[in-house]
Amino acid sequence: MADNITVLIPTAMRPKVNEQESINAAGETVKDVLNGIGSDHPEFAAQMFDANQNVNRFINVFVNDEDIRFLENLDTALKDGDEVSIVPAIAGG
Repeated sequence: MADNITVLIPTAMRPKVNEQESINAAGETVKDVLNGIGSDHPEFAAQMFDANQNVNRFINVFVNDEDIRFLENLDTALKDGDEVSIVPAIAGG
């Protein structure tokens, strides 16, 4: 298990995690890490995941600048020192 994962929290989601810019987390996969944060901060989980426990379609997640959709999605394995970035999609026209 990776014990030293940094999760970067976007400004829009910081009120859900006590205004933290980043959270130090542990877990084997992206899912483990995000579920751990969600356990401590239920409002974060409600915004992060849909009813089927998938990442909401308007949120992108990256591990070390690589989109998890092109890796193993929520099952992407993590190692110590990895950085998970949560990036809300921006709509516009």
